Amino acid sequence: MSDDTQSSGPQSTAEELIAVRREKMAKLKELGLAPFGQAFETNTTPGQLKAEFENEKQASIAGRLLAIRDMGKSVFASLGDANGRIQIYLNKKELSEPEWESYKCLDLGDWIGVEGETFTTGKGEPSLKVQKLTVLSKALRPMPDKWHGLSDRETKYRKRHLDLMSNQTSTDLFIIRSKIVAEIRNFFHEKGYLEVETPMLHDIAGGAAARPFETHHNALDMPLTLRIAPELYLKRLLVGGMPKVFELNRNFRNEGISRRHNPEFTMLEAYQAFADFEIMADLVEELVCHLAEKFFGTLQIEHKNDDGEVIRTLNLSRPWKREKYRDLIKKAAGEDWFELSPDERRSKAKSEFKLEIHDHLEDYEVSQQVFEKLVEEHTFDPCFVTHVDSKLIPLAKENPEDPSVIDVYELIINGQEISPGYSELNDPDTQRRRLHEQSGGEAQEIDEDFVEALEHGMPPAGGIGIGIDRLIMLLTGAQTIRDVVLFPQLKRKD
Repeated sequence: MSDDTQSSGPQSTAEELIAVRREKMAKLKELGLAPFGQAFETNTTPGQLKAEFENEKQASIAGRLLAIRDMGKSVFASLGDANGRIQIYLNKKELSEPEWESYKCLDLGDWIGVEGETFTTGKGEPSLKVQKLTVLSKALRPMPDKWHGLSDRETKYRKRHLDLMSNQTSTDLFIIRSKIVAEIRNFFHEKGYLEVETPMLHDIAGGAAARPFETHHNALDMPLTLRIAPELYLKRLLVGGMPKVFELNRNFRNEGISRRHNPEFTMLEAYQAFADFEIMADLVEELVCHLAEKFFGTLQIEHKNDDGEVIRTLNLSRPWKREKYRDLIKKAAGEDWFELSPDERRSKAKSEFKLEIHDHLEDYEVSQQVFEKLVEEHTFDPCFVTHVDSKLIPLAKENPEDPSVIDVYELIINGQEISPGYSELNDPDTQRRRLHEQSGGEAQEIDEDFVEALEHGMPPAGGIGIGIDRLIMLLTGAQTIRDVVLFPQLKRKD
């Protein structure tokens, strides 16, 4: 069927189109019809009716008008929503006079309810012959151009409703995101994990090294922060005797915005008593491969550019590579990297690798800069980077054979960290000392309630975090986090 549309002409301005629609709204009112109607009883949806199509079946559906081909006394149109569409057929003889007059007040984007009988056209198109029509909501502004959609990316992110109504690819992405999140929950439930909720308002920002958003609680007259991580509360649950817990919720970090960072993001954290970082690495590998195979049918994930050209194919086939942090740095920066003096490392990073090394950086942070730029950004297939410098992560357990490193992994895929995992530090004295060192000696920044909880005894445990937004980017091939977050944070327009 044709996708011709009702309009006031190709040169009509937005103001003129809105004026025409308002005139039609007024006409509906003159006919005694509500332009913004009431509830409408349906027995199926447009997409489901088409997917399970049978001829000569009565159906009641509601949806948005997405295409109209008007032939005078008969009309073919497309009615649908985010989950699918179906062709409907209207004939003047089949409708009452008020219903036919109400049809003439409709435009693309309007929501209607229809009742009728299914049939197949001569061209084999599943259709619904409308016997009753009800106006549900008059759209006073036109839909985006059908063929070009939203060409401006910023408008796409600021006005996601327009992106969804004009771009089925975006709609499909957010539907699959929802299904992936649901499946992550199922995965952990089937593994015996208990889903929990912990506070998003903290009196001390803990669980990660990040700048928090600050607020104030009026009734308690105390400063609070939005959480940067749920880790310290989840570990309290291990102390309390819950052996497997997970939380899937929002974190907030008052830091930069980029194609990989949004200040508000979705994070999964999970903790398992009597496990370690190796066990948790196995769990994450199993989860990601399960999601890829269930929703995409393959472990070969293609990433494409805006022109649809494949720029990279990620190979998620198991087993995933595991390499030590220092070994990877030596491969990239030279076998003698850790034999150099701190000043020599700093000089080499600046002169040979062209890295921006600020004077305030500690020596271990210089090595971390080298890792991020020379290793992480060039690692595309999955790699668990293990045994990082103990100064980088104060909440993980030191390696018993080499206390200068900790028993952790950082999962790198497609040039970015997807998931960290630890053998969790459960020694309260060591934990207090490490937090004190991280805070620069400022005792007021240490969460003493958390350390006190550890003194009641936390079992050995493994823990993981997974950035859900980045995981969705990985699996769908999205090039920016803004494509997988329905309403990304943007600077306010003047």
